[in-house]
Amino acid sequence: MSASKERTLSREVPATQIPSGEKQLLAAGTKLFIHQTLGGSYTVQTDFGLFRIDGKDGDALGEQVIDTAVKAEKLADGSPDPEAVWAQLRHVFDPEIPVNIVDLGLVYSMDIEKKETAGYKVSVAMTLTAPGCGMGPAIAEDAKTKILLVPGVDEADVRITWEPPWNQSMISEEGKMKLGLI
Repeated sequence: MSASKERTLSREVPATQIPSGEKQLLAAGTKLFIHQTLGGSYTVQTDFGLFRIDGKDGDALGEQVIDTAVKAEKLADGSPDPEAVWAQLRHVFDPEIPVNIVDLGLVYSMDIEKKETAGYKVSVAMTLTAPGCGMGPAIAEDAKTKILLVPGVDEADVRITWEPPWNQSMISEEGKMKLGLI
């Protein structure tokens, strides 16, 4: 692992464009700069935009591969473990803020429901720190991707809402400590 944050991709990798949340392939040889490594992913800047690369592709950046496998089992009835879902949500970060979306107080609800056909769906209602925040689609896509890693989850829906409006009092004590607010 190099101390420099400037890198060249050694192979093609899938990436999520920020802020649109669109999936793209970044070509081998792409030059980039690593901005943030949090939540099992890399936020990188290229000459053509900002992207999030999954930790399992860290080797293409000259970094260690980050194991994103969920260390949880389904519950006795076959449903996903709610604590595993919350743990996955704690691995989701706004690319601009070094605190996860749960500790930022952005996640308003998380529900697990049995689907009529088979399997389980996880629905999350979350907000953003500001209505004009353009990172919403990328954050929601990252949350959905991480939720789908939980054993027993067949479908995930992450919905952004503006009610109630977010404010700093919603940040957990741990989040406030990381941000230097206490």
